[in-house]
Amino acid sequence: MNTTSLILLIVLFFITSAIGVVTGSNSLITVPVMFQFGIDPKIAVATNMFGLTFMNIGATIPFMRKGAIDYKKMSPLVVLTVISSAIGALLVGLITSQSIKLIVSIAMIAVTLFTLLKPDAGVAKVDNVGQKTKIIVFVLTFLLGIYGGLYSGGYTTMLTAVYVAFFGLTFTEAVASTKFINVFSSFVATVIFMWQGLVDYHLGLILAVTMFIAAYVGAKTVTKLNDVWLKRIFITTVLILAAKTIFDFV
Repeated sequence: MNTTSLILLIVLFFITSAIGVVTGSNSLITVPVMFQFGIDPKIAVATNMFGLTFMNIGATIPFMRKGAIDYKKMSPLVVLTVISSAIGALLVGLITSQSIKLIVSIAMIAVTLFTLLKPDAGVAKVDNVGQKTKIIVFVLTFLLGIYGGLYSGGYTTMLTAVYVAFFGLTFTEAVASTKFINVFSSFVATVIFMWQGLVDYHLGLILAVTMFIAAYVGAKTVTKLNDVWLKRIFITTVLILAAKTIFDFV
């Protein structure tokens, strides 16, 4: 890869990582761009996942300092995510790019519906969540974890919507929690990709540093915003991404 292409990738990954702290879905943009630069699809997915691990660490630190993560509540979800993400990473060679586009299109539509059908969700925290609802959250976390380990494009966006819609979290708490969980999801997937020899370490390290710094800056900014603004940003992005993924699939 020539210097110009590398600089363009660095700029793109910085911008998407800073904004993606709230919206997620970085990989829906970054991975296809890596394809356009002639990077093998499997290498692109694996190297992007390597960078995502550092991005999620950078994004999680400001939220940890703010005390926005309920570790007791998230612990069982982390365990489910570790298992399901490993399964997803092992499936990377079995899923076609066309199938991924279909999965993303359907999922983003679902996220849009979840968000629009619950207009008051995410602004006020709901403490009393029923047992059946918790089971739904656990099942969706496991299923999304498989997708997160496989590709990750739109993973935290969908997970944020699930936690707001079903788990009673505010947008600040949901964004913080999904970044924390995604540290484990991307790390497990990265380890498997490394074992399979799919990570481009030279490019990956450059992107990892870029994504860590950008995500940390983005998260510091997000912690200063209220839940109403976070919701507006989230809904707008979800609608745009839903339209984009449907257009790409068609």
